[in-house]
Amino acid sequence: MIHMSAAPVLALRGISKRFGAVQALTDVELEIRSGEVVALVGDNGAGKSTLVKTIAGVAPADEGVIEWEGRPVGIDRPHTAQELGIATVYQDLALCDNLDVVGNLFLGREISRAGVLDEVGMERRARELLAALSIRIPSVRIPVAALSGGQRQTVAIARSLLGEPKVVILDEPTAALGVEQTAQVLDLVERLRERGLGVILISHNMADVRAVADRVAVLRLGRNNGVFAVRTTSQEEIVSAITGATDNAVTRREARIAEDRA
Repeated sequence: MIHMSAAPVLALRGISKRFGAVQALTDVELEIRSGEVVALVGDNGAGKSTLVKTIAGVAPADEGVIEWEGRPVGIDRPHTAQELGIATVYQDLALCDNLDVVGNLFLGREISRAGVLDEVGMERRARELLAALSIRIPSVRIPVAALSGGQRQTVAIARSLLGEPKVVILDEPTAALGVEQTAQVLDLVERLRERGLGVILISHNMADVRAVADRVAVLRLGRNNGVFAVRTTSQEEIVSAITGATDNAVTRREARIAEDRA
């Protein structure tokens, strides 16, 4: 059950971005609604990372408008994006291995009382947050270095929620994870949706995309190349949009298999 509001919480209108002579994005459109997971897919160099950086305020757009809850906004630096309610979890996670889970969750957002760190309060809040997201971790006092890849990913996502964002961007959250760890992360993505968040999921993994996304937005060579509803679109159609060809290695293989069966 998808609880989608009519108006997008975040909308990109005609976004273009250049780096010197390279046109990284051209006239890109994207809409994200509350309680919706939109997968952003495309080959390497399609502009996915640049688009994320544009929304996150790391690389502001040269042209176009970003709308937040229907109003045009200027996102010129990461702090602005965070203040609006946009949280980004990058692939490198930026976790501190030597700190425990509580220390990582509250890094830069420490809670103190009368000038003293409120360790008890932070630990309680950490437990509550992880429990609310059904994240299972041996202890909130375990160093992050001792966690599995999937657990690290869930801690990084949990940390992004402390600022109570409305949109969360996840950059390749299941890359380099095993089957079980991937399932943990995808479960968490579904819980973000249930909490009414808009989620932008960047992924190369079509199985993951089909498992959790409501819609798939395809970028090709820095331009929109289709937005597809996952329920009603075949994998072949999405792959064709990614590669920009109706005739490609994937479709030829599928056709050959179909012929062999006939």
